[in-house]
Amino acid sequence: MHIAVIGTGYVGLVTGACFAEFGVNVTCVDVDSEKIAQLSEGHVPIYEPGLDQIVSKNTQAGRLHFTTDLRSAVEQALVIFLAVGTPPKEDGSADLRFIDEAVRSVAEHMNGYKVIVTKSTVPVGTCERLRRLISEHQKGKHNFGIVSNPEFLREGAAIDDFMRPDRVVIGSRDEEAVAIMRDLYRPLYLIETPVVITSLEAAELSKYAANAYLATKISFINEIANLCDRIGCDVHDVAKVMGMDNRIGRKFLHPGPGFGGSCFPKDTSALLSVAHAYGSEARIVEAVIEVNQRQREAMVPKIERLAGGLEGKTIAVLGLSFKPETDDMRDAPSIDIIKALVERGAKVRAYDPVAVEQAKKFLPEIEYARDEYAAVEGADALVFITEWNQFRALNMGRIKELMRAPRIADLRNIYEPASMRELGFDYVGVGR
Repeated sequence: MHIAVIGTGYVGLVTGACFAEFGVNVTCVDVDSEKIAQLSEGHVPIYEPGLDQIVSKNTQAGRLHFTTDLRSAVEQALVIFLAVGTPPKEDGSADLRFIDEAVRSVAEHMNGYKVIVTKSTVPVGTCERLRRLISEHQKGKHNFGIVSNPEFLREGAAIDDFMRPDRVVIGSRDEEAVAIMRDLYRPLYLIETPVVITSLEAAELSKYAANAYLATKISFINEIANLCDRIGCDVHDVAKVMGMDNRIGRKFLHPGPGFGGSCFPKDTSALLSVAHAYGSEARIVEAVIEVNQRQREAMVPKIERLAGGLEGKTIAVLGLSFKPETDDMRDAPSIDIIKALVERGAKVRAYDPVAVEQAKKFLPEIEYARDEYAAVEGADALVFITEWNQFRALNMGRIKELMRAPRIADLRNIYEPASMRELGFDYVGVGR
């Protein structure tokens, strides 16, 4: 089977590479000729563990191809995945310009039956609207199927999530399209992956609903952490008790500076927009968004109190990406926190294992260090914002010697408060 993936961003590239790993012949299409040239030469422009090996392996095997020629890709493919960006507009709703442009181009080059699949996260009703767009822009009359096949990929673990997913969702009312999609995902039957067949609308909504619920757990535990700070107890004890209840579960009960990235902020805002468009309230989602922004803002006075003021102080920051194992800086909490520190007169020196080049686009005004220890030299306080594994076993004796003052604001609760205080650090965490 030949498939085409339109868009070589995070979702499109992972999707194309993993289907090629399944043995499918894949052509990835993008309008960015420079990116296509890089990919054709084996250079993966994003950081995702294991992705470069899979891209290289399948490119060399002749199963994975990169091109700017959308026409040839569409003509060869039976299944065409739309994996272009759907960024938020100013009002929080999803901007569908890129997906509309892509589907119009696909319609113009159709030469037979095709299955058109939305992999991008899109609002409810998008697939039916795309059906109309295709019918209007076809040059010849060709039958086609429309499918919503939302992705549930975690950055930093995307390859494993694609190869061993919790579920595959196929939303469609076209029986032939569903059969083709089942065949495409057939390799997952060996590990008994559940395949859920739904309506288009349910599939579109399921991605938003899942991400909004996970975001809710994060905002909830952050509010509990703030309460623990007031009471004087440890949020980790509370989260442990909560997580032992199978109805709640242990995941996403880790307090911190709030969620970020390309999905949770965008999808909660988009779900709120969808609810309003259908005349429905979404008060919990509204609260989640508000709590998340407030959590970021609450980190700054915490750091300021620890440092004894920020004017003229040097603050070392470890971790910039919105989560470990990615260089993604989109809506990262570090951006808001660092900008606020700088506005209050602090000098910020930062280090991240992979995200420095991306961070410079958002935070050009700060200094970047070559490693963790260079970042803390002469610092009045150290702030952990992203919980990279390599930050969990630092030589704290050396850190203390290098700092002007031994102060730590651990916004990810990487270290134990008692241990840090025994070492002579003035230490604050979140909810501890």
